[in-house]
Amino acid sequence: MSRSLLALLFFCLVASVAIAQEKKPTGNTATPIDLITTLPGFQVELLYSVPADVQGSWVNLCTDDKGRILVSDQFGGLYRITPPPAGETLSQDDIEAVPAKIRGVNGMLWAFDSLYVGVNDYERKIPSGLYRITDSDGDDMLDKVELLRELNSGSDHGVHAVLPTPDGEAFYLVTGNNTKPTKLADSSPVRQVWGEDHLLPSMPDGRGHNRGVLAPGGIIYRVSPDGKKFEAVANGFRNIFDAAVNHDGELFTYDADMEYDFNTPWYRPTRICHVTSGAEFGWRNGAGKRMPFYADNLPGILDIGPGSPTGMTFGYGAKFPAKYQEALYALDWSWGKLYAVHLTPSGSSYTATKEEFVTGAPLPITDAIINPKDGAMYFAIGGRRVQSGLYRVTYVGDESTKRVDPPSAASEAREVRYALEAFHGKQDPAAIEAAWPYLADEDRFIRFAARTAIEHQPVETWADKALNETDPAKQVTALLALARVTGIDPQHRKKSDPAVDVAMRDKLLTAITAIDAEKLDLAQQLILVRTVQIILVRFGEPDQAMVDRLTAQLDPLFPAKSAELNWLLCETLAYLQSPTVAAKAMALIAAAPAQEEQMQYARSIRFLTAGWTPELRKQYIEWFLKAANYKGGASFDKFIEFIRTDAVASISDEEKESMQELLAKKAEKKSALENLGEIFAGRETTEWTLEELSSAAKTGLKGRDYANGRKMFAAAGCYACHRFGDQGGMTGPDLTSAGRRYSPHDLLDQVINPSKVINDQFSSVKVLTFDGKIHTGVVVNLNGNSMILNTDLTNPNDRVNINRNDIEEMAVSKISAMPTGLFKSMTKEEILDLTAYLLSGGDPGHHFFEK
Repeated sequence: MSRSLLALLFFCLVASVAIAQEKKPTGNTATPIDLITTLPGFQVELLYSVPADVQGSWVNLCTDDKGRILVSDQFGGLYRITPPPAGETLSQDDIEAVPAKIRGVNGMLWAFDSLYVGVNDYERKIPSGLYRITDSDGDDMLDKVELLRELNSGSDHGVHAVLPTPDGEAFYLVTGNNTKPTKLADSSPVRQVWGEDHLLPSMPDGRGHNRGVLAPGGIIYRVSPDGKKFEAVANGFRNIFDAAVNHDGELFTYDADMEYDFNTPWYRPTRICHVTSGAEFGWRNGAGKRMPFYADNLPGILDIGPGSPTGMTFGYGAKFPAKYQEALYALDWSWGKLYAVHLTPSGSSYTATKEEFVTGAPLPITDAIINPKDGAMYFAIGGRRVQSGLYRVTYVGDESTKRVDPPSAASEAREVRYALEAFHGKQDPAAIEAAWPYLADEDRFIRFAARTAIEHQPVETWADKALNETDPAKQVTALLALARVTGIDPQHRKKSDPAVDVAMRDKLLTAITAIDAEKLDLAQQLILVRTVQIILVRFGEPDQAMVDRLTAQLDPLFPAKSAELNWLLCETLAYLQSPTVAAKAMALIAAAPAQEEQMQYARSIRFLTAGWTPELRKQYIEWFLKAANYKGGASFDKFIEFIRTDAVASISDEEKESMQELLAKKAEKKSALENLGEIFAGRETTEWTLEELSSAAKTGLKGRDYANGRKMFAAAGCYACHRFGDQGGMTGPDLTSAGRRYSPHDLLDQVINPSKVINDQFSSVKVLTFDGKIHTGVVVNLNGNSMILNTDLTNPNDRVNINRNDIEEMAVSKISAMPTGLFKSMTKEEILDLTAYLLSGGDPGHHFFEK
């Protein structure tokens, strides 16, 4: 289970549910049904409240060959349950203890008349790893335990789920990023050429989390039933707890975020990942996470938001309406959410949408399964020794629950990807000719599969082809592959590794600089610049003549219209000590409306020594005074400190002397909204009404100013709480898809009247303690009797700790945490620009901005 708890909701108190105005009862009682909501037509039953002192806290479920449910205690053993008839509950006498001497089970699968389990024993009383449990004497009780493969893991991010492969001949084993890689078979789809691949020195987490933990991060293995053959299917995950396979045989998982990174440019929300052969998903420690646009990793297919991912399952076999039979269910422990994720084929991969299927307060949901015997969904809450319970979800509405036939799996793009993936993990003379044409494919998953197929072939059979390729669209990907397999990341270099191949470095860079980068499209430019970074990381800096050639090639591209390309260009040109990058980067910092974008440019130039003027240096140091008031996750302030420390260390002694007073200056503390809203200082205010703004929007959303709309989004403080694209906070709803949810009138209504309809997921609670104190905020953590509220959503670290035994009353607040009057300092034109920006999803090409 993920550590993504601090600054996250442990439970979400739903606005539509009235919480009794009385002190909550104590004792072994799981969350009652009246505090759980589900979709119309569905019914949730509480079958059993687990006595913690006897049966612990449950984290995993599976069914055996007789339709009975097996459950695991996170710090104890296994239990077996026969599901009761509809309307009936379970008693403690109905829970059978499994005699097998096993503990710490985080994943279970019944297969081949055995129970296979993934053990992650936090207390290290038994080895973590993959086990097989069988019935040795035919008495229908599991008692024989065999360790098939020990894995080095001893924390939350360890050994987790076990699930069958689509062919039924092996298992997938899911592991988090604190599980050390095990010995792999040569046939692994993942080519073991991983690296940190940071062009500039990365910054470790300021609070020490995962310092020293390097690539490959979390791995999904394909394992033979005897546990002897381990193949790495995909890697680069943070803390995946479970996974699921759909009717097409495609694998999906739900990866964790890192809450300490909130409001930094490298923050990545929890996300659904389509796990293809050989995939890399880019987890690295501290500030080193790879962004979705990096060419050497794959993106998720759906961002969920902050959370703590746990179980996953498809709805196959459920007696649910067709839509929910086909859904992928993803569980979030900290927010108390069971999402139904709806997948749509797109090229060789998928797109996805989500809806909240079950929510509760509190509902630390750990696992869910579909019982094929009765067609019901069963889910458990528990983990971390919190109160546990077992629930059942059934459909009682009017829609048909007739079993639906799987939709056709036919997809030309998917078949192309499969053909390419057949070359992963093996050497085949046909691979180069088969894969080469797809190196420039528009489908990113096909392009990745083609590059991976080539990387598995002997390098001498294709190196010259890559270096001499005449199609630049193919060549940039081919050169990326060649750099990866012939260079070794210095942080992963061993004493036995060969010396850097200087000749190969020079060949690679000669080929790169021969490409006319300005004639490439954006996707190809992103690949080219990332390839330059990989070459420089793995082979080291070339001579000055080549540095000058690289600078001359890339400098005209910077700044670009794309923030993603600017990210890579600024880093690379700063590494090359371009004399123009200081002025360009400082101009971008001044123009960027969001703190994340500013922070990324500031991070990129912290080691830059070329091109500075006294005025530019002054602007840079003054930015840190402003950034001292920016807010983010628990490590945010330390990251800002790290950037400033490196920046100051890069200043010459002479410059330090002349800037002594500025360097000694302390930041003037301001609130997040004061810091972001300086543009409105001294303005007269207007009390805008919904009627006049809605009327203006009917005809006024044409020819809008995109840049000004983006500026208004930042100036109004929206980024402090709301995610938009890859930037912003996570304590309010993600507004990226606002245009698909709201009309102009409804969006304006939400801003003017924020308490009219409060999103259930972001409801605040009001707590009255026995000493008469009242606290309002959102619950971000729960540990034993301690409940922590975040009382200021613009600052994730503004918290109050409350002893739950001291609470007299607790209720959902009817007042939104979103402030009123956000429009009052804006002109009508600015409001319309902002509205257009939001409804467009941040797309500058939207028809709202056509002149």
